[in-house]
Amino acid sequence: MNKSCKFRIYPNKNQEVKLNRTLATCRHLYNDCLGERKRQAELNRLKKDFDVFPWGKPEWVNYYEQKRELAVTKTSFQKDVYSQVLQDVIKRVDKSFKNFFNGFGYPRFQGRNRYNIFTYPQSGFGLEDGKLNLSKIGNIRIIQHREIEGKIKTCTIKKDIDQWYVSFSCEIEDHPPVKIKTKTGIDAGLISLITLSSGEEIEPPKFLRKSEGKLTLEQKRLSWKKKGSGKRNKQRIIVSKTHRKIRNQRTDFAHKTSRMLVNNYDHIKFEDLQIKNMVRNHHLAKSISDAGWNQLMNFTKFKAECAGKVVEFVNPAGTSQTCICGYPVPKDLSLRIHRCPQCGLVMKRDRVSAILIENRPSTVGTTGINARQGLLIEGRCSGTLRGFSPEWFTFDGKYYNPGVARFSCIYAQ
Repeated sequence: MNKSCKFRIYPNKNQEVKLNRTLATCRHLYNDCLGERKRQAELNRLKKDFDVFPWGKPEWVNYYEQKRELAVTKTSFQKDVYSQVLQDVIKRVDKSFKNFFNGFGYPRFQGRNRYNIFTYPQSGFGLEDGKLNLSKIGNIRIIQHREIEGKIKTCTIKKDIDQWYVSFSCEIEDHPPVKIKTKTGIDAGLISLITLSSGEEIEPPKFLRKSEGKLTLEQKRLSWKKKGSGKRNKQRIIVSKTHRKIRNQRTDFAHKTSRMLVNNYDHIKFEDLQIKNMVRNHHLAKSISDAGWNQLMNFTKFKAECAGKVVEFVNPAGTSQTCICGYPVPKDLSLRIHRCPQCGLVMKRDRVSAILIENRPSTVGTTGINARQGLLIEGRCSGTLRGFSPEWFTFDGKYYNPGVARFSCIYAQ
């Protein structure tokens, strides 16, 4: 498996000029390759509609043809950039078109404030005496705050406003799977960021909401500046730094929370949420984006893979509208307490959802008898519903529905 290690680098003025020049050269090459492909697409359309083709090029310009042309038509600026870095730029163009054919957006030209990354895919880089050696750039001071695991495969340089970072993609051995002793289901929400099946809740940090006042003020100041002026450019950087701070806070929180989950549990289940569809609700879009569910789930999944643990995603349908006993209990978002008329269970709705998620099969889109609930209760309920005392539930053991046990709920006074 692959693992990335990110470090900050501190180039001097001369090296920073070379880094910026490399970014500019890569950006121009990206736009040129993209423009050639778009022109070829227009010519193909002419040939298809009018049976006219101006010159005898192939019907589609591919990665290998553009790569061959690069070796012949290199400019003086491109000769100052390591050759594999330029080849990787063409590969990015090819990948963007493949993503487009798979349903993503059409590739677009990159402005100087949008293109901020280039990659050494195989060679041309190294670490020597606390310095990062980059071909045709020099030895750059690096803060290596942790050891690099595995074998380094690629080196990526990224510019973040006024800061520079290097990211190494390393190939490491797969961790042997651990024996599952602890498990939990996690319900993601906005009032509580996540609710575990054990009842533990983690409040959302709301970094964007807390910084919204400052961000609004800085954006207003930006709107007051004259377009194209130096003061506007300085204010634009201030706004970008405010966004960066919010982004870094959210990322740090997601790293710490995911580490806590992976350290405490061997088997973790999340809902397979369609977040892109959820943010179409304009009343909740900002809060959903601020919560960072997707980032938290991805970090947890990656850390679990590195530790030999399991993270699975289950079908979210009905987790907030169904009781533990399997009886449907419809309720809207304003109702935060779950009350089941069938078994009498009274509990926070988020915890009920987390318990259902923990016991639901991991296959998203399950069909058949168990698709409705996916909860199989055997023996005493306290054995399955972790965290409850044996006095909470009694049932006669008769199964009225395969996969769902019918039982009565008695409150412990």
